[in-house]
Amino acid sequence: MRRVIRFRDLGREDVGLVGGKNASLGELITGLGPAGVRVPDGFATTADAYRELLDTGGLRERIAEQVDRLHGGAPLSEAGAAIRSAVLDTPLPTALAQDVLTAYGRLARDAGRTDPDVAVRSSATAEDLPEASFAGQQETFLNVRGAEALLDACRRCYASLFTDRAIDYRERMGFDHLALALSVGVQTMVRSDLAGAGVAFTLDTETGFPGVVVISAAWGLGETVVSGQVDPDEYTVFKPVLKDHRLDPVVQVQLGAKRRKAVYGEDGSTTTVDTDEDERARPVLGQGDVRTLAEWAVAVEEHYGCPMDLEWAKDGISGQLFLVQARPETVQSRRHGEVLRRFRLTGTGERLVDGIAVGEAVGAGPVCALAEPVGLERFPQGAVLVTEITDPDWEPLMKRAAAIVTDHGGRTSHAAIVSRELGVPAVVGTGSATAVLADGREVTVSCAEGAEGHVYAGRVGYEATEIDLGALPATRTKVMLNLADPGAAFRWWRLPADGVGLARTEFVVAHQVRVHPMALVHPERLSAEDRRLVDELTYGCPDRTDYFVERLAQGVARIAASRWPDPVVVRTSDFKTNEYARLVGGAPFEPTEANPMIGWRGASRYYDPGYVEGFALECRALRRARDELGLTNVVVMIPFCRTPREADRVLAVMADNGLARGANGLRVYVMAEIPANVLLAEQFAERFDGFSIGSNDLTQLTLGVDRDSALLAHLFDESDPAVTRSIESLIATAHAAGRHVGLCGQRPSNDPDFTRFLVQAGIDSISVTPDSFAAVKHAVARAEAGTDVPPREGRGIMGGNGLTHSWRSP
Repeated sequence: MRRVIRFRDLGREDVGLVGGKNASLGELITGLGPAGVRVPDGFATTADAYRELLDTGGLRERIAEQVDRLHGGAPLSEAGAAIRSAVLDTPLPTALAQDVLTAYGRLARDAGRTDPDVAVRSSATAEDLPEASFAGQQETFLNVRGAEALLDACRRCYASLFTDRAIDYRERMGFDHLALALSVGVQTMVRSDLAGAGVAFTLDTETGFPGVVVISAAWGLGETVVSGQVDPDEYTVFKPVLKDHRLDPVVQVQLGAKRRKAVYGEDGSTTTVDTDEDERARPVLGQGDVRTLAEWAVAVEEHYGCPMDLEWAKDGISGQLFLVQARPETVQSRRHGEVLRRFRLTGTGERLVDGIAVGEAVGAGPVCALAEPVGLERFPQGAVLVTEITDPDWEPLMKRAAAIVTDHGGRTSHAAIVSRELGVPAVVGTGSATAVLADGREVTVSCAEGAEGHVYAGRVGYEATEIDLGALPATRTKVMLNLADPGAAFRWWRLPADGVGLARTEFVVAHQVRVHPMALVHPERLSAEDRRLVDELTYGCPDRTDYFVERLAQGVARIAASRWPDPVVVRTSDFKTNEYARLVGGAPFEPTEANPMIGWRGASRYYDPGYVEGFALECRALRRARDELGLTNVVVMIPFCRTPREADRVLAVMADNGLARGANGLRVYVMAEIPANVLLAEQFAERFDGFSIGSNDLTQLTLGVDRDSALLAHLFDESDPAVTRSIESLIATAHAAGRHVGLCGQRPSNDPDFTRFLVQAGIDSISVTPDSFAAVKHAVARAEAGTDVPPREGRGIMGGNGLTHSWRSP
């Protein structure tokens, strides 16, 4: 009988022998070690050794008896405790204990150390399969040293096969408790207690977007990340540019609070301590480490042929990175099929707390705030579970919850992982949920608004739609998306859109930057309070202008990555002066205008001494997104450009700041929203590569109607002949010059007749909000089928998106 096998002698075909975790470690060492992927050495006990233990002292029969009691109605807690006690009371077979200690001695000699510290991990023989995951259900013991401690940890691993949560999961999944076996993996410890550790996924865990690697990192041992005790750093890496070492593939960095870390304890165990102020402010990983982990993650994914969930650790002594676990991702990778389900709030309510959104659904119910797990009878079905953190002991309650809210944890915490698997919306890492959300209070938990999740007072109305991704016909006219929130961009990657026709930088500036760009260039003009706010927001940035550039560049890059390689048209800032003034530090730089709508906005700001330095920061951000992050599908669009001479001045400023039209394939569009853009379309076409019709502004300026006036609403009509003739004229002139023409307004979403008009006029693209995509795509297809529209160059889209049905919350 083979009771112990070295990792290097194992491969992924050995799951039945040593479980998924240990088989995968062997596969990493043998299959990816030659490519430079580092994995700590170790060994595993076999399933045969576990069965030998079951045959010792009648243990198998004692377990079977308790399983029968459970099926007969005995409480899970009683049956589970009896089984664990029986396992712990049964001595390891002498041959198994001897083989474990012999392998441990070999590991010590190879490491050149006496009694080396090891991690002792459980690996069930049915775990980490694509159709099921037992991750986190069995125990792991860290910093185990010496023969006696090692054998004790092995016994406790065997007993952990019968934790209440593991028994419950197998019951739900239909696994035979005695048909499973458990392997114990013994692995040299990586001294991440002196550095950091975390996890990496080869897709976006919330949306399944496959174009990125998402890495979470915290100081110390990795158990704090998996358990949700800390809010970790998060790095998003764009796969398509990863292999080009001239480019920076990290499209987003979000620093977490990282208030605690797990380190070695004095007694040979581990303990959790507070981090210091420097650790909380500083990223765990440098750019080189992020890139290395992402490259390893992609190599593992390619080797296994499926999305992967990895654990990594960095040794604080050697400075080297290691992969310590690898398993198939089991939530998003199972979501096949061509139906996309989306939620949208239809009501409003007071926002109580915010955190990281897990999933994309909405849930509502009474708050059930708990400090520790309770019996099922004390947790009402459909309640909102509110607690500090969760661990596997919470899972029976989590299955009954309408939603879950925690104070701590990130996207890879236990609460997040289990919520995704259960399909329950969760908001984690709120920091204050247990203090704010009173027990019994009705709340609505929304994960349908992007990367940030919100908890609202009361039951807020919402609707859910199912979108059939296989129901859409091909169209010659491109249908694109209007996007603003980078956090929501990955939600729509499955939609077969032809790119993004309008990405508004104002959303990123207002919500993620929050500071007026000129306040970063000229802080001496700020009040004491504004200087304090700017210092707080830009903490850790030696050059405050870099704060603006990095935040805007990352927001643009995330949107561009979601549609790569299709074009993403990014409009430079188009705040009005009153809106700019509301940004932090904005008041000293903005005049008071009687009519900001037709005042100092758009292109007129970009070359003006009062804003040209701020526009330079916008240019730096766009250049970084394109030239350094590699998102060359970004098309820059200039809004509210009144004259050809103004266009020349703006293009000159852009070129001075490294954004020369044509350089590195840069295309520059202009918004067509002023009658002058139509009347002088030929001259604008000489300066720009395309036009995007802003139908709202074009209508109000053509008809002389304030689009915000309720008194004149009956006169505001994009289908007025004066407007439609302008659109027809612009399309004809632009096409004669070989220029693209699109429209990015709301009217096509609400008016199929207007869509038909645009198709008949020969529009190249129509850009709409994602929730309107299905209806507009069908309307375009019908318009093309019913009219003699001349063929134009363009990529046909097979498949699509048909709205099948919707429903609303009570």
